[in-house]
Amino acid sequence: MPYVNVRIAGGATPEQKDEVIKGITDVLVRVLNKNPETTFVVTDEVPLDNWGHKGKSVSTLRKEGRA
Repeated sequence: MPYVNVRIAGGATPEQKDEVIKGITDVLVRVLNKNPETTFVVTDEVPLDNWGHKGKSVSTLRKEGRA
C-alpha cells in the first residue's frame, strides 16, 4: 500500500493537484506494479512564508524575483 506525501509551496489549483495525484499514481503502477486501488497520494500546501530556501522564505524570494 504505497503512501506518497507531496508538499507544494502554495498556489496549486484543484486541477493541478488532481494531475499531480494521477501522475504519481500512474508512475507507481507502471514502474512498481502497484495497485491503484491501494495507492494513496496526499498533497500538502505549505504557505510561502513557511517554506524557506537560501536563508529566506519563498514569499520573500518571489518578491525579490529570485524564486
